[in-house]
Amino acid sequence: MQDQTQSPRTAGNKRRSLLLAVAGVELLSLAVPPMLGTPGLIGSARADAPGAIQPRTQTQTIPDFVNLVKQVKPAVISITSIIKADAADEEGGGMGGGQGGMQQSPFPFPFPFQMMPQHQRQTIEARGSGFIISADGYAVTNNHVVKGATKVTATLDDGTTLAARIVGRDPKTDLALLKLTSTNKLPFIELGESDDVLPGQWVVAVGNPYGLGGTVTAGIVSALGRDIGDGPYDSFFQIDAPINRGNSGGPLFTQDGKVIGVNTAIYSPSGGSIGIGFAIPSDVVKNVVSQIQKTGHVTRGYLGVEAQQISPSMASALGLKSPSPGAPPSGALVANVSAGSPAEKAGIKSGDVIVKLDGKPVDTPHNLAVKVASIAPNTDATVTLLRNGASRDVTVHIANQSAANEAAGASAQVGAKGEKLGVSLSPLTGNVRQQLGLDSSVHGVVVTDVKPGSAAEQAGVRPGDVIQAVGDQPIDNPHAAVTAVAAALKTRQAVLLRVLRDGQSLFVAISLNGDNGDAGNSAPGGGSDGDDDDNN
Repeated sequence: MQDQTQSPRTAGNKRRSLLLAVAGVELLSLAVPPMLGTPGLIGSARADAPGAIQPRTQTQTIPDFVNLVKQVKPAVISITSIIKADAADEEGGGMGGGQGGMQQSPFPFPFPFQMMPQHQRQTIEARGSGFIISADGYAVTNNHVVKGATKVTATLDDGTTLAARIVGRDPKTDLALLKLTSTNKLPFIELGESDDVLPGQWVVAVGNPYGLGGTVTAGIVSALGRDIGDGPYDSFFQIDAPINRGNSGGPLFTQDGKVIGVNTAIYSPSGGSIGIGFAIPSDVVKNVVSQIQKTGHVTRGYLGVEAQQISPSMASALGLKSPSPGAPPSGALVANVSAGSPAEKAGIKSGDVIVKLDGKPVDTPHNLAVKVASIAPNTDATVTLLRNGASRDVTVHIANQSAANEAAGASAQVGAKGEKLGVSLSPLTGNVRQQLGLDSSVHGVVVTDVKPGSAAEQAGVRPGDVIQAVGDQPIDNPHAAVTAVAAALKTRQAVLLRVLRDGQSLFVAISLNGDNGDAGNSAPGGGSDGDDDDNN
């Protein structure tokens, strides 16, 4: 009789064979139903369990920029500037080489160009980017790429090197216009409409990073209207397309091949790209380039108001509606109106809230400043404002900002009988308050310049000082300061100024007979802070 008993090993082998066979069937046919409710079975499901989430999205392929790049690269240029060493130091303290004092700044400026010492650092070779905007050789780049340059050349994508002439520069927007010398018509690209750009849109940057001409990077627009504190009219696109030193002045393209920005700055503690870059919108470029091409310089509009952000508590006090609970409403609250300004002549008053300019919304005081500056002087603009809860339109004849500033600065220098203290003064505008860290409760005028060797310099007056009073007379604009100084000098040869410096109040006596002592810092309560050496 044959023994039917199986050894444990034989039985185990058969069970394993069966399990493997079942698994093979499941893998091949995928038809074996799940064993619902079986205790201990990993991956088992309950009959009443919710189904898996099935996201429904639009199927899209990653953009291919090959054809775009082939078409636009011939109009992108690599720029080499020979710059005097002292001019480069004034601009950025040697930041271009990565060794300057501004390296720790999150927004290195001048940004990105590669600098190489030559001739014992008497001159510096700076490299940046640019692009041609007309067949006759006009090209756009950044101001800091060519500032102080004694010679500028542009290298085309095919290796051709052309001499370039600086037509004009605008430091406030960091733009410059060049004219390339060529007997042939050059390939060029057009400026697009930056107002149509939206966050999330694909963009391509082309430039000369670290001297590697013709480099292409891609990314998206991360945000609009960024103010990075680099200039009074900052309104940058933020992009994540990698840009580095040498990309400055290069174009930023949309997928239709139009330039919607000029790459200008990066946020980078190390100086290299970390995916946060900034570009000047093309609408700003159009305005600046057009003016430089016609006149060689840029003029800006002047309204004559100091405005501030509206906080939720201010909104409640003014009876303004907020877009959502706790959020401040859009607009710019007029804190002060300059005497004789277009705003005063149009009847704009302190406490008004400007919400639109020529029909376009005004979101913040900075946004108002950018919009006013873009208006051509000696033209009319419509200001929509809220006063006592009611909306009204006011027509303002926009003035020339340069003329207004020059008038204020020139008059601020003159004392009684034509003597000069040697200071230039400007109003405490919103931008100046932001730079100095002052709120709206601080009144006075800011010292923008002190003439070397002047009575003011000998007395210890510094740029950035806020003059709040002449003698015991408070002042709030340059004209009032000049009038008060002139009155004081009629009776004596010295004038006493109350100055705010680094958050501390102090008195400065300026004597026209040369008898000027150190400015003493007066802390609250009349005590001295003992920092006499820093006052000279």
